[in-house]
Amino acid sequence: MTSLSDVLADSAAQVEKFLDQLLAVEDATEHRLHEAMRYASLEGGKRLRPFLAMQSASLFGVGERSALRTGSALELVHCYSLVHDDLPAMDDDDLRRGKPTVHKQFDEATAILSGDALLPLAFEVLGHPETHPNANVRIELVNALARASGACGMVGGQMIDLQAEHEAFDIAQITRLQRLKTGELIAYACEAGAILGQASKQSREALRDYAHDLGLAFQIADDLLDVEGSIEEVGKAVNKDADAGKATFVSILGTERARSQANRLADQAIAHLSIFGDKAERLCQVAKFVVERKS
Repeated sequence: MTSLSDVLADSAAQVEKFLDQLLAVEDATEHRLHEAMRYASLEGGKRLRPFLAMQSASLFGVGERSALRTGSALELVHCYSLVHDDLPAMDDDDLRRGKPTVHKQFDEATAILSGDALLPLAFEVLGHPETHPNANVRIELVNALARASGACGMVGGQMIDLQAEHEAFDIAQITRLQRLKTGELIAYACEAGAILGQASKQSREALRDYAHDLGLAFQIADDLLDVEGSIEEVGKAVNKDADAGKATFVSILGTERARSQANRLADQAIAHLSIFGDKAERLCQVAKFVVERKS
């Protein structure tokens, strides 16, 4: 069997090619905006979220083009969120994916506008008939991504994250923060395949339960990388949460308990996939990958 790293690389290459074509620079006065959008979106690392969308779609025999477009739309939302997350008014980061953040490479106003443009582009991709011939399926994809990325999802989690700089959060509050900020887009990635495949309620619930545990395991691994990793490995600043005095899974649980919890969540995530049998092997491998990664 082809290794997970090779399958991830192949999936990432497909997403990169699609985004490269989608984000062609217009020969117009606003070309700087298009350049910033490309800078924010291309050379994007593992592309884990679109990979999850594409793998979940494969469980239901969804066409590769439909899955790729859906995963790429999700990646556009993720990229927009990183651009805004890095701004001085938010996390104030200078480095992302091993290169200067968008506001450092361009300027703050252009960074804001590039994020503003990437978000609606994602919904434009989802709403196109090439994504799925059934308009009701496209509407469901759009509605689900809107919920996952908005005030009751990722953006709401980011607001809580800002509050965490000034309040002492307990483990339940940290869990809710990360479930919204990180987990809802991961949940969408897994559920999108079921939406495309018009799958049963049982299948959707299994994928959402898998994604819930996967998202928390992913975030705990991120917290561990923040205290144990290096800038060279991670591709961004480390020890930022500790420097800001923000509570994390690691600061509350300690490194060993946090690592144990991440592994337990990965095992739980895998258990949710039992109804799919061997077809979910790659998703099972991803659950282990997210807690063992070094970047």
